[in-house]
Amino acid sequence: MKVTIGFRKAKKEDIDFLLLLRKKSMNKQLKKAGIVMNSSEHLARVEEFFYDSHMILRNRKAIGLLKLGLKTHSLHIRQFQILPEFQSKGIGTLVINVVKKRALQLCLPITLNVLVNNPARALYLRHGFQIKNQNKFEYQMFCPLEVVSA
Repeated sequence: MKVTIGFRKAKKEDIDFLLLLRKKSMNKQLKKAGIVMNSSEHLARVEEFFYDSHMILRNRKAIGLLKLGLKTHSLHIRQFQILPEFQSKGIGTLVINVVKKRALQLCLPITLNVLVNNPARALYLRHGFQIKNQNKFEYQMFCPLEVVSA
């Protein structure tokens, strides 16, 4: 069965869902990294750059979040989360392909940060992202324009 996705701008009414999504998709990876966040801290991350937030939809139902920021030298994936029950179903690839198309239109490479223990790193590596830098908690990754356009 072919999976299709859509997007829409996030609205304030989505905040409860986005908070639940963040906790469901991030708590395990944050715990592995030794980072403990309370609900207020999670909410602050949801609200940060809220104007860049897009709901990921499957059958017109919200299943995730894509937060894209336009920086001077890159299109930056600020946050990318999918409900655990929809992970490993090809949706991440569909979203990354949409981001690549947007980056190509803008003639910009893509950048992101991902927690060291987050299995999403494998998705990014499969799509041509490279590790640019690493600290104790996360990798800074980028996908060069020549990979985006390939």
